Amino acid sequence: MEVSLFLGQGFEEIEANTPICFLRHAGISLQTVSVTGEKVVTGAHGVPVVADVLFEDADFTDTKLLVLPGGVPGAENLSRHQGLCDLVRQFVSQGKFVAAICAGPMVLGKQGLLKDRTIVCYPGFETFMSGAKVVKDKASVTDGNIITANGPGSAMLFSYNITKELRGEEAARSMADDMMVNYF
Repeated sequence: MEVSLFLGQGFEEIEANTPICFLRHAGISLQTVSVTGEKVVTGAHGVPVVADVLFEDADFTDTKLLVLPGGVPGAENLSRHQGLCDLVRQFVSQGKFVAAICAGPMVLGKQGLLKDRTIVCYPGFETFMSGAKVVKDKASVTDGNIITANGPGSAMLFSYNITKELRGEEAARSMADDMMVNYF
């Protein structure tokens, strides 16, 4: 799969489901990966999602981009999963893409992977963004191989930016137009 999106108990539903829908509509292969040991993962607002695969059974060989949704305690649960943290470190060191939204950047920040990066995150989570330059005037930022967005309302722009990195501006704009996204 080209993209792996991770689900921890308490993830923010819109921050996971919007990229799933947008990227799959764009023809990007995506697997949802549970870090809970169970395929059914419940979001922060009680919405259960059935993951495609458990982390321990997932194959990341062809994965080009990791997606880390936010949500509380979802992002905290992602940041405590050692296998995921190892994978994120590997991706960053290899220059592969990692996309994180809302509280999701804490997975990178807690590991010191945001040093000298310009990012956005949900207000109040700046303390977890060790060494990063956190900007407040943007909804989504791409700095090298790190894509961030600031919260649930930015999920569509976040998905657009992921698609842009994987398929180019024209394909991302076409997908946004097809989905009637005309506000960015």
